[in-house]
Amino acid sequence: MTAQADTPRTAYSVLERRATLLTTGILLALAAAAWWATVSRSASMSGMVSGLSQLGQSADFDMTAPVFLAMWVTMMVAMMFPTIAPIVLMHRMVMQRHGGGISLTVAFVAGYLLVWTAAGLVPLAVLIGSGHVTMNPAWVTRLAGVLLIVAGVYQFTSWKQTCLRACRTPLTFLSTHDFGLGLVGTIRTGFSHGAYCLGCCWALMVVLFTVGLMNLTWMALISIVFLAEKNWKHGVLLTKFAGTAILIFGLVVLAHPASLSAPVIDDQPSQMAPMS
Repeated sequence: MTAQADTPRTAYSVLERRATLLTTGILLALAAAAWWATVSRSASMSGMVSGLSQLGQSADFDMTAPVFLAMWVTMMVAMMFPTIAPIVLMHRMVMQRHGGGISLTVAFVAGYLLVWTAAGLVPLAVLIGSGHVTMNPAWVTRLAGVLLIVAGVYQFTSWKQTCLRACRTPLTFLSTHDFGLGLVGTIRTGFSHGAYCLGCCWALMVVLFTVGLMNLTWMALISIVFLAEKNWKHGVLLTKFAGTAILIFGLVVLAHPASLSAPVIDDQPSQMAPMS
């Protein structure tokens, strides 16, 4: 297969139709179930909607590490599984040609998820640490603006393009990251791909963390950008548009910090004049 033909779309024709539909269907079904679980949990996690602006508030982060990581991995399945269908299909084709079973492709996906599970330790550490440090809300908002600008700039870097290329050329990636056909080697291949995926997507995940991990509107929007960047023929150009939008967002937050803060609802009973 030539470099020009090694595209995400090509991956949908490397297996017989039934295997392609089954593999893609499983990934989408898992993503749909993860979305359902995330939406169900969001109602009880309103404190996770306000993003970095909550770090300037008095509320403590009271979620245990296992619960947070379970929530985080569920979110990653919802957001990422639709985007990795091409590499999973291509991996299944390679395994079939070498006599490997479906379990090896499952191991590949497991290795991929290991990276995103480890990545979840970063926001977890920030949220836990914020409960032990008194922060000035204005300082926190300015920090959010700086993080957004850094994330926007990253979209224009060669690192972003290298990681995106790895996600957009599934067969080339597998042929250059062959760690063997055994279970350990397959997990290592999945882990490697997960690392490139993290390198491709971390900037937009910073945006999500900034505006609120459980902000379903932003989560859905960023998921669409992930899918388009990796699979749309104009995905490389889209990274520039996304980077520009994030940069503008960061500058707006620096200039107008209130634009990031969630609306404050007064839950105190209103004072009413006594009736005569």
